[in-house]
Amino acid sequence: MPSRTFLALAGWTAAAVAATLTGLAAVEIIGDGITGSTDGKAISLKQVERQLEAAKGSLSPDPDPDPGQSQGEGQGTATPTATPDTGTPTPTPSPTATATAVRKTFSTPGGTAIAVCEGATVRLLSWAPAQGYGVDSADPGPDDEHVDVKFEGSAGKVELRVRCVNGRPSGSWKQDD
Repeated sequence: MPSRTFLALAGWTAAAVAATLTGLAAVEIIGDGITGSTDGKAISLKQVERQLEAAKGSLSPDPDPDPGQSQGEGQGTATPTATPDTGTPTPTPSPTATATAVRKTFSTPGGTAIAVCEGATVRLLSWAPAQGYGVDSADPGPDDEHVDVKFEGSAGKVELRVRCVNGRPSGSWKQDD
């Protein structure tokens, strides 16, 4: 009887070790595929934007000297690190964008969004939640008043609202616990 107990314990231990090693190997392989590199480091927001512009072409030069910052309603700003694609659908720019379009990136604790103004019409080009957040809802426009995206996570809800002021995107965000 003790030998059966020993064999069962040895078999369970071997299965647990094999499952752990398989999981670690899978995470290593998937991690390299997500970051697109073999060093395992995440790319910065500016690198993501450069790669997107190279792939799609820029609508217009961004006149904002610091695209990682946005104006909050007394809440402050934060720049989250780039996160892997979460499967959240994001709209693509329309081919009818004009040369007068002005684009700006807004960063909040809940996530990041890129908006464009074409005259008085505002539109969200893309949005991505920060780590620990998901997209609760999004109104990408186009709209003559405002567009918004709501991120929700364990730290609360963050709503980003963007409108056009003098043909340039202007955003504000608020955080609810």
